[in-house]
Amino acid sequence: MAGKIAVQASRLDKLYEFDREPVSPDKLQSGGKFAGLFAGEHVAATEFVIGAFFVLHGVTAKDLIYGLLLGNLLAVLPSLGVRSDFANVWDVAKTKVWNGIAAPGQDQFGFWHILFFAWFCNLAMHIGLSDLAIFRYAKKWTYGLYTAFGMYPGHMLAWICSGIMVVAVGRQMNPALMAFEAAGFAGVAGVLFVGWTTANPTLYRAGLALQAVTPNWPRWKITLAAGTLTTVISCFPVVFVKLLDYVAIYGLVLMPIGAVVFAEHWVLPLFSMEQYRAEKFGWMINGRALAVWIGTLVICFFLPIHLYFRWLPGYFIALVSYVLLQAIKKNNR
Repeated sequence: MAGKIAVQASRLDKLYEFDREPVSPDKLQSGGKFAGLFAGEHVAATEFVIGAFFVLHGVTAKDLIYGLLLGNLLAVLPSLGVRSDFANVWDVAKTKVWNGIAAPGQDQFGFWHILFFAWFCNLAMHIGLSDLAIFRYAKKWTYGLYTAFGMYPGHMLAWICSGIMVVAVGRQMNPALMAFEAAGFAGVAGVLFVGWTTANPTLYRAGLALQAVTPNWPRWKITLAAGTLTTVISCFPVVFVKLLDYVAIYGLVLMPIGAVVFAEHWVLPLFSMEQYRAEKFGWMINGRALAVWIGTLVICFFLPIHLYFRWLPGYFIALVSYVLLQAIKKNNR
């Protein structure tokens, strides 16, 4: 048994993911691979919680549909048959499901809450640029638009379905019961399966990122450690009970780094500023990036607006701050 494990570990050690150099042309993937990846990632187990929470927060049917249509469109851009009884369906949706009445203990949500939540739900991947780990393998930049294959089935249709499911169980926030009542054991198996397809690319990104500071570790070991830790954390109910806030904070934390990367790649050349100094000089820490990250999060914490809205001004604060710090340093040299 030990020998088999050693052989498997040896095979994993030999996996090569172009950790520190460009992906070779023969390893670039087609658009269909990205469409499938995003569809599998964003039709996730979390959708059974997020869509249900919209119902409990008293969202109206109109605000839900318009907010999701526009919000998911905005989420896609950074990455670059009608029935005759529809009126009856819409009437049930407005009065029985998304009736505009928040459950006890829940904030009242409206159109802007839905739009911004759909926009930033994958803020870490899109604006935070962690999807770059995946798009290294893209043949064309337009594959960024293929995230729509995940946004609209997962972050619109699945959210709508889970809203109906939570009403069917008396508006109880119990994803397992919702899935079981809707489709029996097949529903529970579906939740487990979509959780797996969502975790795959996320853990890949995490393993690749952590390897930057642990270059002597095999990537599969880092990914295994990250996956084990997140699995343990996910077992605690507080994670899904506060999932909407967790998603907001998760994206907010990574957002300033996305602004720094954007500034390094696109903005600094416009002002004839030197790019990628941290890499050129072998810095362990980019002090200006660290200062922008901490400063932006502190400012966002004190902004007198809803948590869901803070990332947008925060992004521009981070972007402008980093460019100004670079300009000051340039003038002092």
